[in-house]
Amino acid sequence: MLLIFLPGAFLAPDEFEREGFISAMTERDVAADVMLVDANVSYYYDQTFTTHLQQDVLDPARALGYRSIWLVGISIGGFGALIHQLAQPGSVQGIVALAPYLGRRPLAAEIRKAGGLRAWKAPDGPLPDEEVDRRLWPWLQQYADEMPTKELPPLYLGFGLADRFAANHALLAEVLPEDRVFTTEGGHDWPQWSRLWRRMLEVLPLPSRSPSAPAFRTPAARPRAIAA
Repeated sequence: MLLIFLPGAFLAPDEFEREGFISAMTERDVAADVMLVDANVSYYYDQTFTTHLQQDVLDPARALGYRSIWLVGISIGGFGALIHQLAQPGSVQGIVALAPYLGRRPLAAEIRKAGGLRAWKAPDGPLPDEEVDRRLWPWLQQYADEMPTKELPPLYLGFGLADRFAANHALLAEVLPEDRVFTTEGGHDWPQWSRLWRRMLEVLPLPSRSPSAPAFRTPAARPRAIAA
């Protein structure tokens, strides 16, 4: 199993190690390899992130033999994990989104006014603009289905109650199972994300290592950065 970590905007991938994400996995005897990916924020602006993630990270990981791959993203990294699945359905087996950016506030306000994501009807016809959130929210709406498609990976959401994106997070949380939503006091920063991650590790369906096995390893051919 492989966990691919996607940092937030202007955050370094090594911060996952500094903030205890990897040591928390070791403490819980998680039997998974890890890959820390450095995705330049410009890839989100020019909408090439999903292509880079697939070609530069996921395809090589599959070539190394990984069959179960999860994405763990923070802030815009969480957004990246979600829009990648929008573009490449079924390409990963699970997503952990910590305080993800979910798009513009006016669109979320429209969903809220309609009564939430279950009640909202996505507009028919041509989209008014090319922003990804116009397609992301209808895709997220699938999590409200009683029988979601097999290509829809399990999604675990965590956020601080004072996070600047919390109102949008709450819209998504309403359609997820209660045991896949985690909240904590505080805002949009590492103390909250680290605390949430440790709580999530208690319930995430991750394999445990045997007492004699190494705690975890990083793939020998892992890319440290998505290629330009």
